[in-house]
Formats: sequence, C-alpha cells, structure tokens
Amino acid sequence: MAVASPSSDMFDEIVMAEERFHGEGYQEGYAEGSHVGVVEGRRYGSLHGAKIGSEIGSYLGFALTWQCLLQNCTDEKNSKKIRALDSLIGMIQKFPYEDPTYDKLQEDLEKIRGKFKQVCSVLNIQSDFRISTERSSLTF
Repeated sequence: MAVASPSSDMFDEIVMAEERFHGEGYQEGYAEGSHVGVVEGRRYGSLHGAKIGSEIGSYLGFALTWQCLLQNCTDEKNSKKIRALDSLIGMIQKFPYEDPTYDKLQEDLEKIRGKFKQVCSVLNIQSDFRISTERSSLTF
C-alpha cells in the first residue's frame, strides 16, 4: 500500500474525482460535438447549395432557351421580352456561386426570383415551378 504524501490527501482525491471526471467528460463531449457539427454543417450546406444551384440553373436554361427562340424577332413587343431575358441572364451571371460567405446572397437570390417572375409575366407563362410527383417531368 502506498503511503500518502502530506501534500495530497486521499479524501481530497475522492472528493475531487467528480469534478475531474466532469471536466474530462466535458472536453471529450465538446470535441465530439464539434466534429459532428462540422460534418452535419457540411452536409446541410452541400444540400442547400445544390438546391440553389439547381434553381438558378433552371432559370438560366429557361432564359437562354427563350432568348434563342426570340433572337430573330425584331418587333417592339419582342424587344421588351429580349431585354427582360438579357437582364435575368446578366443577374444570374453576376451571382456569386463561389462565395458562400457573400452577405447579400439571399437578397440577390430573391432579386433573381423576382426577375424570373417578371420575365414569365412578359412572356405570358405561368411562373409556378413545380416538379410533379406523379410524372417525372417539370411543369411551368
């Protein structure tokens, strides 16, 4: 049996064990929680980013298609449509895809959505974008 030194008391170690284990448990839990939080945050960010990218991509494809369809039409009515399409395409091209910390990301996204609705109105197309669960096709 070991002899206790005068500076450390056997009872102090017993009494302080709960506090020591609490501190160690906190440190282990904090490290594990930080790791899990980073993994979950990365997964959520990837999913949310993919949704935004898909939405913006569909707007761009829509605008480019209509721009090609209207490129040979030169009357005043169609030139207004073309200007609206050019404006939407310009907004999409300026959108900061590479910078997730961009502070006006949501604001710019809302502006693009609004411009898309305006373009749909000018083209006399319903702007309600849905993916039908019964059929595997996109409906506008």
